[in-house]
Amino acid sequence: MTDRTPIPLSSQDITEREIQAVVDVLRGNRLSIGPRTEAFESACAAASGRSYGVAVNSGTSALHLCVNGLGIGEGDEVITSPFSFVATTNCILFENATPVFVDIDPESYNMDPAATEAAVNDRTKALLPVEVFGNTAHFDTYESIAQRNELKMIEDSCEALGGRLGDRKAGSFGDAGTFAFYPNKQVTTGEGGMLVTDNEELRDMARALRNQGRHPRDAWLQHTYMGYNFRISEITAALGEVQLSRLDEIVSKRRAVSALYDEALLGLVEKGLLHLPPMAQRESASFFVYVIRLADRFSEADRDDVRAKLTAAGIGNNCYFVPIHYQPYIQERLGYQKGQFPVTEHLAARTIAIPFFSNMTESQVGQVVDTLTEILTA
Repeated sequence: MTDRTPIPLSSQDITEREIQAVVDVLRGNRLSIGPRTEAFESACAAASGRSYGVAVNSGTSALHLCVNGLGIGEGDEVITSPFSFVATTNCILFENATPVFVDIDPESYNMDPAATEAAVNDRTKALLPVEVFGNTAHFDTYESIAQRNELKMIEDSCEALGGRLGDRKAGSFGDAGTFAFYPNKQVTTGEGGMLVTDNEELRDMARALRNQGRHPRDAWLQHTYMGYNFRISEITAALGEVQLSRLDEIVSKRRAVSALYDEALLGLVEKGLLHLPPMAQRESASFFVYVIRLADRFSEADRDDVRAKLTAAGIGNNCYFVPIHYQPYIQERLGYQKGQFPVTEHLAARTIAIPFFSNMTESQVGQVVDTLTEILTA
């Protein structure tokens, strides 16, 4: 292969507006627990069709506060997906509840709705489905399952900000939703997260727990609960508020890049070499990453070889995801083993995240696809 300009897996979309907002905070006299945080919370609530937002230092913290604030704890089971980032499961374990994995739907990569309902028993306290790669498929169905069985539901929408399912916004399903703002997300604050909800009691508990357990009615050094330091700074909030004001623009740009990929990869799809990302409603999807899946005839070793060749050619890539039940501590603590979730394992062995970001150019997309074509047709 000829030498080409390296292309990263992801890159943030920051403008002078965000930079100026951060500078304005630094020139002011409030760096924490101030008006920029409140404004960011209100904007996130509006963007998800919720009444309240609670800003925290990561999506993981947002998930943790949902589990804690909804009273999920020891002896409770929470049905969730093994095809996700480990935080989805960790937040359940943090409260000594038990994650119960169900296999995924091969079309959407989200939890299989039938398997989800079949897993409900007397110990089930909640559902925690994940919008994998930003795909909102089945979330109305999960919500119906939760309501029929009188269960709590936490929407892990950390990858789906700006997406929709019909007229419902990502983050609006169940008792609460969560967002994350790591640099590869649609909107970034470097590090940060948000809990969104219509439940005023959950909002108040989350705000107390993120701030060392200090209830809004407590004096400065009073602490009603044992809490955490999950706060964000005014710097983070200012960056996030401006980013969020550009959400429609950012999501539109990401959809445009995904459309370029869809068209450029069509030849490889028609040759039976790979599958496109699983978004059924591309016009309303909010793409977090662009993940292709190699055809079934390829093995995991083949996938790893393709990844190595992409890396050698300067093309950023990763596997999304390593199944959670493969993690050593999960196997030791929960007893899960390889072989238990065949759809998850089959798909995970063949997925490759390729470069994807808001300001990616048509030339860069072409370079990635040309490199993939050389590798897969050699």
